[in-house]
Amino acid sequence: MNPVRHTVTMLASPPHEITIRRELRSGDADAIVELHRRVYCAEYERNHRFVAAVAGSIAEAVARGWPQDGGAVWLVERGEELVGSLALTAEGPALGQVRWFVLDRVLRGQGTGRSLLVELLAAARQAGMDKLELQTFSALQAAAHLYRGAGFRVVWARERYDWGAPMTYQGYELSLR
Repeated sequence: MNPVRHTVTMLASPPHEITIRRELRSGDADAIVELHRRVYCAEYERNHRFVAAVAGSIAEAVARGWPQDGGAVWLVERGEELVGSLALTAEGPALGQVRWFVLDRVLRGQGTGRSLLVELLAAARQAGMDKLELQTFSALQAAAHLYRGAGFRVVWARERYDWGAPMTYQGYELSLR
């Protein structure tokens, strides 16, 4: 006698397509802050002071006219959810800063970060920037690998204790000339 087999097909909800938007809309600044809170507080023990610093830096950039002031933004969305961000801010004559680079776990390891960074470098060159700076912390090893692979070098490091678990905070630079 043959056993009876039942096949059950589970229908998963359709995967959400990843899209990259390059303009800042109302509510996006808050969504970038929330993404930082969601990722860095949970994964790297950052605290409310860290989140407040992110919020303050974004608000300051927007008040100066970012991203229309020669800067740029990349917002990675999956459906209606923000799952990644990257920004370029103009900080002075020929100087830019890489900011608010964060990817949700769903995007990591797929080349998304590298692609975004390549686009940012092209945008900085097109905007006439000669030098880029960025600040990060050493626990972000995959990000450090991306930065160093693009030619950035660490120019300073210091310990920080005010944003949650102790960390080594680092400054990177890249000459675009």
